[in-house]
Amino acid sequence: VQLQASGGGLVQAGGSLRLSCAASGVTFSNYVMGWFRQAPGKEREFVSAISRDGDNKEYADSLEGRFTISRDNAKSTVYLQLNGLKPEDTAVYFCAAGRAFFRHTSTLYNSAREYNYWGQGTQVTVSS
Repeated sequence: VQLQASGGGLVQAGGSLRLSCAASGVTFSNYVMGWFRQAPGKEREFVSAISRDGDNKEYADSLEGRFTISRDNAKSTVYLQLNGLKPEDTAVYFCAAGRAFFRHTSTLYNSAREYNYWGQGTQVTVSS
């Protein structure tokens, strides 16, 4: 199983980025997909999750509606659109896949322990 995250980079405050995470070796539609981030010296934190069918989404309260998660099951890819970026968004962003074929299609996971596979992370740096 591989999760390959991409799309990170250096951006000025107020800018946007689109992160992608391509999965291989899994039946993608059987997995809840999530994004987490980890800033230097801080614990990994939940950012967003999307259900297997893409109809249900959850976001961390701190994001204030600036990020949007989506998925394309045909391409086995999950996306995270980051808008209105702030310096405090600087972190390594990780995508993760959590088994959910045995659960309702609307199931979401916001805890890291629910996720079975992790990508390598992509760095997002926001300058002020």
